[in-house]
Amino acid sequence: MNGSFSALVISTVSIAIVHSFAPDHWLPFVMIGKAQKWTRPRHVWITTVAGFAHVGSSIVLGSVGILLGMAAIHLQGIEATRGQIGVLLLIGFGLAYTVWGLKHARTHDHHSSGLSGEKVITLWTLFAVFVLGPCEPLIPLMFLATGFGISGIVVVTVAFSIVTLIMMVGQVLLGMSGVQLIRHEFAERYSHAMAGAVIALTGVFLFLI
Repeated sequence: MNGSFSALVISTVSIAIVHSFAPDHWLPFVMIGKAQKWTRPRHVWITTVAGFAHVGSSIVLGSVGILLGMAAIHLQGIEATRGQIGVLLLIGFGLAYTVWGLKHARTHDHHSSGLSGEKVITLWTLFAVFVLGPCEPLIPLMFLATGFGISGIVVVTVAFSIVTLIMMVGQVLLGMSGVQLIRHEFAERYSHAMAGAVIALTGVFLFLI
């Protein structure tokens, strides 16, 4: 049993790492953070909160399914539907933010850095997208862990969550370091519009694969 459980934990960590490489796990934060001139602590805080929401929604669904004795395949169907909704919301959010960014470039001082109403709405929208965007691999892993009791489910869930959050924050910080090198005036002025376009294209990419 110990060998089997160790293999499950190693698989959980590996899947969490691969899963977190998906661009929707980090690119939106990099682009929005660049456009809104987030500080490094703000990047870490917002990414962490969104990451908790992203993983937590699947943990809740998986836990309910286990308690009610639902088959993993049924919950995967629910997760797939949530995933499609999340991707469509990501595309819609990106397009809306692009339009707002173009308007902002024409009518606002692009060096302004406060938390305006539009920026607060953006944060809540991004948060909602991540709540609806599921961690598809987590629920099957939770069901596999039921063979090792409650402690097995907890270990697998915590391991997946921690690795996912570390990967998200790490990639966001790396991406932020890269985009901060872009100092061109045009890129600064249209940073919001470009951020929205990149997010929308990320959603399209995820929809097509």
